[in-house]
Amino acid sequence: MPDYAVLDAALTRVGVPFTKEESMAAHTSFKIGGPADRFLRIADAAALSAALRALREAAVPYFVLGNGSNLLVPDEGLRGAVLALEGSFKAVELTGSGRLLCGSGASLASICAFARSNALTGLEFAWGIPGSLGGALYMNAGAYGGEMKQVVSRVWFLEPDGTPASLAGEALCFGYRTSAFTNTKRVITKAELQLESGAEAEIAVKMDDLMQRRKSKQPVELPSAGSVFKRPEGHFAGSLIESCGLKGCAVGGACVSEKHAGFIVNRGGATCADVEKLIEHIQETVLRETGVQLEPEIRRVRL
Repeated sequence: MPDYAVLDAALTRVGVPFTKEESMAAHTSFKIGGPADRFLRIADAAALSAALRALREAAVPYFVLGNGSNLLVPDEGLRGAVLALEGSFKAVELTGSGRLLCGSGASLASICAFARSNALTGLEFAWGIPGSLGGALYMNAGAYGGEMKQVVSRVWFLEPDGTPASLAGEALCFGYRTSAFTNTKRVITKAELQLESGAEAEIAVKMDDLMQRRKSKQPVELPSAGSVFKRPEGHFAGSLIESCGLKGCAVGGACVSEKHAGFIVNRGGATCADVEKLIEHIQETVLRETGVQLEPEIRRVRL
């Protein structure tokens, strides 16, 4: 059984700051989610190792939070600890010809901007993806014909017992929205990206174009968790959903976007239950009308 007294004492002893009953709605792009029993702010690798030891000692399950942009957190919250990687985990540096060493807590936006300012091309596709590097690696995030597997050369992480390790090349097992980290308790700490030299002005033009396309086609003005479903083979989820007349379909405060049917938006007061019921209704309708089974891309957080 989880022993929070043991956890709190251990975290206090090693200087890892934490809060109790932290609302996860404040930490997700969907603005949905109940309180987490403990919310830990991790500043560096030493603090992360200490926190993992404390969690193991206290038998408290954990979840590593990125930017919270692809998550659906239960209304009842999370019975465990949420780890937010901050401080040195947000660092981005140039280490060689076209090589960036990036902390897993760094936002894709900050890494893209750094690459642009150093005239490095290859990461433009990620401009506008609202996630952290760690989350992007976890699911091999991608957009507009690009994906993380194209630019990542090595990833460092901690095993659940705190043992440091790294993977490179094919061992990263990147696939469509999956990687060697998917459905594991490994904690990604940093990654090396290999980019190519380019012209800063051309890189900026491409990034601006992709951002404008994103803003014109996606409901960025309302809280969402990005694309709800993975792309079914031979189809586009949004097109299938729209063809079934589901644009604007709502359950409580959750609604299929009128702008892009592949998104569910929080139009005000949506709950996790609302979203889950709407996802189920979409899946059932699309399967009945088209014979295609939609698989969620959104990550439902369970500890």
